[in-house]
Amino acid sequence: MTHIMQRIGALCAAAALFGFSTVAMAKPLTIGMSFQEMNNAYFVTMKEALDQAAGEINAQVITADARHDVSKQINDIEDMLQKKIDILLINPADSVGVESAVNEAKKAGVVVIAIDAQAQGPIDAFVGSKNYDAGFKSGEYLAKALGGKGKVAILDGIPVVPILERVKGFEAAMKKYPDIEIVTKQNGRQERDTAMTVTENMLQGNPDLAGLFSVNDVGALGALSAIQANGASIKLVSVDGHPEAIKEIMKPNSPFIATSAQYPRDMVRLGIGVALAKHWGSQVPKTVPLDVKLITKDNGKDFSW
Repeated sequence: MTHIMQRIGALCAAAALFGFSTVAMAKPLTIGMSFQEMNNAYFVTMKEALDQAAGEINAQVITADARHDVSKQINDIEDMLQKKIDILLINPADSVGVESAVNEAKKAGVVVIAIDAQAQGPIDAFVGSKNYDAGFKSGEYLAKALGGKGKVAILDGIPVVPILERVKGFEAAMKKYPDIEIVTKQNGRQERDTAMTVTENMLQGNPDLAGLFSVNDVGALGALSAIQANGASIKLVSVDGHPEAIKEIMKPNSPFIATSAQYPRDMVRLGIGVALAKHWGSQVPKTVPLDVKLITKDNGKDFSW
C-alpha cells in the first residue's frame, strides 16, 4: 500500500493514519458507518477497526446494519443525519439504490466515503479493494488447477460494484482458456444457506461441473457444504480471506483451493484518514484502491485479517 499512502499521506499526516492517538480534536467528531450486513466476520472485523480508530481520536461512533435492505439503509442514514454526524462511511447494500441517502448527507455538509463497495452520488471518495483483480486471480488459479479445461459455474451476489467487478475479472480469466466453459451463473446472495441451496441446484443441473467461483467466502462455505454432501469432484475458489475459509483451504484434499484476500482493517483506517483530511479542508483522491492477495494452501498458514 506504499503508493496509496504516498498519495494521501501528506493530506492525512495530522491524522497520524496509523496512529490516530496523537490527534487532538478541538471538537469531538461523530462518525456514522452504515454496513450492508453484519452477519459476516469480514464486516465485524471492519467494525472492530472502526471502533479502535475512532477511540484513538476521541470520536463518537454510530453504526447500523442494513441487512442487505437498501430501504433500511436509507432510513438508517437518515437517522444518523438527525444525530448530526460529521462523517459518513457507507458500505452500500445497493450501489445505485443508496444515491438518495448520499445526496441527503452531502446536503447536510457531511463528508461521505464509500467503503468496500462503490456508492452512486456525490461521494467524496471510495476506498476499496481491486475487485476485478480479485476475481481474475481466483479465476486464473482455478483454470490452472483444472488443467485449462472443464465446465465451471459462478455463484453470484448482490448488485454492488465490487461483486460485478469480481465476476468480470473471473470471466476475463476464463476467456484465456478456450477449453473452459462457464455453464451457469446463479445468485447465492453471499449467504451461506442460500448459496448451499443454489449450489445443490447447480450440481443437479450440471453433474459434470469441474469448478466453481463464489463472489465471497461466506457463500463459498455454503457451496462447500453442498459439494461435500454431493460427493462431487469440484474445485472451489472465492474472494475475501475469511478465517473459516482459510481453515478449509488448509485442510488436506479440500475442494476449497483458493481465495483472493482483502484487508478490511486497512480499508476502514484508510477511509477514516481520507475522511478526516476532507473534513479539515484538504483535497483527497477520488479512489483509493487496495491490493488483494491470493491465498492458497502454500501461503495460508499465517494469513489473517
